[in-house]
Amino acid sequence: MHIPQLRMESTKAQVQLTITKPIQEMEQPPAELSIEQPKAELKIDRTPGKLTIDQTKAWEDMDLKHIFRRIEEFAQNGHRDWLEGIARRARQGDELMRIENGGNPIKAQAKENSEKPVHEFNIGFIPSPFSVKTNYEPGRLDIEWETYQKPVINVQVHQPKHNYTPGTVHVEMKQWPSLKIEVSG
Repeated sequence: MHIPQLRMESTKAQVQLTITKPIQEMEQPPAELSIEQPKAELKIDRTPGKLTIDQTKAWEDMDLKHIFRRIEEFAQNGHRDWLEGIARRARQGDELMRIENGGNPIKAQAKENSEKPVHEFNIGFIPSPFSVKTNYEPGRLDIEWETYQKPVINVQVHQPKHNYTPGTVHVEMKQWPSLKIEVSG
């Protein structure tokens, strides 16, 4: 027996895509920035330190005195010696007035008036310790500043540059589908 055969031949469909890629361009221009800072006002007030050294007492200890000081001392010593002399003469006069009370006031007064006084001297330092006086007033430094002027800041922002070209997709059939059927036999 002979059976007919079907023969089928098919062709698949093929799609062809033509793609144009999109193009995107972006550019960000830098901002323009300017900053200006006005100067601050600065004021410096300086008072220098002051050192004073007084050597007057040390010079006097070495007997190197100013003429005015020497005259003053001579006047004081003369006045003191004058008063002591008046007091001594008054005392000696009183002693002579009371000669009847006994003793030998003439002899004692002659001895007192003829002898020089004995001066005692121990260890001495010339000039005497702490005879040089020093005084120091420290200096001052006052600094004042004023920053009442704020900085001036100017900013100019630029918008970004953006270009976009969209892509395309073109679809077409590269091969159409087909089906061929044959009967044989």
